[in-house]
Amino acid sequence: MRSSHFLASLALFMSFHLISPGNNASAQTVETEQLNGAVIIMYHRFDQAAYPTTNIPLDLLRSHIQLLKSGPYAVLSLSEITDALKEGRQLPDRTIGITVDDAFASFYETGWKEFQKAGLPVTVFVSTEPIEQNQPDYMSWAQLREVTADPLVSIGHHAHQHQHMTDLTPEEQKASIDQANVLFRRTLGKEPDIFSYPYGEISSPLIEVVRKSGFKAAFGQHSGTVSRTDDLFQLPRFTFNERFGTIERFELAINTLPLPVLAVLPENPMLDSTNNPPNIGFTISPEIPTREDGSYAGLNCYSSQNDVSLMQLGGGRVEVRLSAPFTPGRARLNCTMLGPDKRWRWFGQQYYVPEPPR
Repeated sequence: MRSSHFLASLALFMSFHLISPGNNASAQTVETEQLNGAVIIMYHRFDQAAYPTTNIPLDLLRSHIQLLKSGPYAVLSLSEITDALKEGRQLPDRTIGITVDDAFASFYETGWKEFQKAGLPVTVFVSTEPIEQNQPDYMSWAQLREVTADPLVSIGHHAHQHQHMTDLTPEEQKASIDQANVLFRRTLGKEPDIFSYPYGEISSPLIEVVRKSGFKAAFGQHSGTVSRTDDLFQLPRFTFNERFGTIERFELAINTLPLPVLAVLPENPMLDSTNNPPNIGFTISPEIPTREDGSYAGLNCYSSQNDVSLMQLGGGRVEVRLSAPFTPGRARLNCTMLGPDKRWRWFGQQYYVPEPPR
């Protein structure tokens, strides 16, 4: 499915089946309770119309918050969610986490007040260089100290420079993390223990650096519902902005269930000429029921750039092949299938292809 139609087609396909959450007790509901995970929401800017790709208008934000407050949702801090995942503890059904990347001033001026009034916890991922340089449009250290005095606000780590960290050497990646930690300790008195990859770009070497730096979890920017089988250092989030922030898409996302998978290939989401297009594969957890022939009803995968072919090989193994290589930059794959109570299961991946050397 071509990139120009990818998100629209996926949303249209799923919107035909979107229903309001119900409370019917059934075998399907039991399965829901056993296999639930968490949906992590991601924002950047608030009510800054000059930046439509990263901005959420105030009226949309308020509609999101109203839905969270009025529905059967358990909005927990990111630390509570990641601790439960790490310790293997059950999360409440429809657990939601809220995150904000980059610490733009509009969070301080607009977003914070809305979450505060609603009593909703939020994690702000901070790159320290723009703060340290007093760059306009970002919060100051004084403002960050003020918001972190709110028990509902926590700070996450977003490296020192907001750059393409996968293009750096492991030594440079570690230096960026360490430099930010020095500033966090100096100005806020502690280091964040949850990481967010700038631009959502992830590579195997970067994961190892983040893991060895002492973080307990790390988040990308690929859509999907957090599953108990997920690598804690490649956790997904649903991004919302002006184009993809409608209340219909928001309601769809916050009611999704995990599509728990194992043995995901390629192991490294950073691609090069030797593995692009990638041979994508994963094994769906045996907890997810199949049809009599061992296949899954309604399983579909969508690429942000190319046509895909889907092969169900039995034993839960699924292989996805692309019609062409990904172009340089970021690319996404989303796989969905209908789950209990007509809630969608969702597994997503983001891939990164560096620009060729000049």
